[in-house]
Amino acid sequence: MKYTMEQYLESAEAIRARLGGFVPKVALVLGSGLGFLGDQVENPIAIPYGEIPHFKASTAPGHKGRLVFGVLDGQNVAVMQGRMHHYEGYSYEEVSYAVRVLRLLGCDTLVVTNAAGCVRPEWEAGDLMLITDQIKLFSESPLRGENLPQFGVRFPDASHLYTPRLQELARSCAKDLGIPLREGVYFYCYGPQYETPAEVRAARILGADAVGMSTCPEVIVAAHAGMEVLGFTLLSNMAAGILDQPLSEEEVLQAADAAKETFSGLVRACLEKM
Repeated sequence: MKYTMEQYLESAEAIRARLGGFVPKVALVLGSGLGFLGDQVENPIAIPYGEIPHFKASTAPGHKGRLVFGVLDGQNVAVMQGRMHHYEGYSYEEVSYAVRVLRLLGCDTLVVTNAAGCVRPEWEAGDLMLITDQIKLFSESPLRGENLPQFGVRFPDASHLYTPRLQELARSCAKDLGIPLREGVYFYCYGPQYETPAEVRAARILGADAVGMSTCPEVIVAAHAGMEVLGFTLLSNMAAGILDQPLSEEEVLQAADAAKETFSGLVRACLEKM
């Protein structure tokens, strides 16, 4: 589906009418099992996706499917409690639609989180990883089709999708908190099936450190629109073929629950120092 500028503006105006003058500056996209951070927002204004024109439903486990506006650690935030995925049947433009709407509302920074499989055998499930770059091969771009110059140029540079300044901030915050923080490349796959052991080996050869089914479309759209981006991955499980056991969504959600205090502490520390 191809959206028009009028549709983006309609969504933004519908949200703005419910915010009472509140202007968000930082957008957070919370992945599987990580939506609890939205419940920590002060003076929250919660809007279900279904009440926003042109928004799609979020159907993945652990995704509440709503926007929460308010203050978190001194920052005016817009928190997406749940994201849309291509595997749910949505186009890449539909998956990333909310990012452009939040940009129109005033957000100039995007913080993305996800739970993903760990590709590096020497790392461990439960580790947190700072995303320094991403690999998204062979699938369509969310920027495919007519360009909307109100957001960005036709051929945007992708040298630094994840903002170096914010990466340094995350390293500093992790050090201050005593949180071990891995750094690496996130490899995007369509899903919903988990990757095969052969696909994981291929991803490792190509330079991946984590593999998952989200994040990359939203980051491309955010960078195109001139937003700074900070990304974190919870390495919720070892990717297929590393351990001799099947993968399951229950394992992902359990790992997210176990890491929620450490994860939320790091994200909130970054927000405070932005």
